[in-house]
Amino acid sequence: MIKKEIDFNKPLSEEQKAMLEALKNKSDIPDDDFPELSAEQLSQFKRVSKERREERRKQTVTLRLSPQALKKARSLGKGYTSVLSRILENALNDNEIIKRSL
Repeated sequence: MIKKEIDFNKPLSEEQKAMLEALKNKSDIPDDDFPELSAEQLSQFKRVSKERREERRKQTVTLRLSPQALKKARSLGKGYTSVLSRILENALNDNEIIKRSL
């Protein structure tokens, strides 16, 4: 078994590229760490994946924000709506924040 750690934040070295190229045509051999899965086991993975995808699917809503809140949110940069979603979710899970906001 070959184990090699790769920092995905840096470009691959020539050595790493050569190693990956050499592994490209090598077949997978099941072992204790990587057992072969049956068709039934694989179908369960697909079902779980589909169920989780449905749970995570975001829904579009209309929300009115004050100009100050919108300005602060937009200052967070690209992806600010996802950040707002996480902030809102965290706030809704905190009873103290809900009480203060009512």
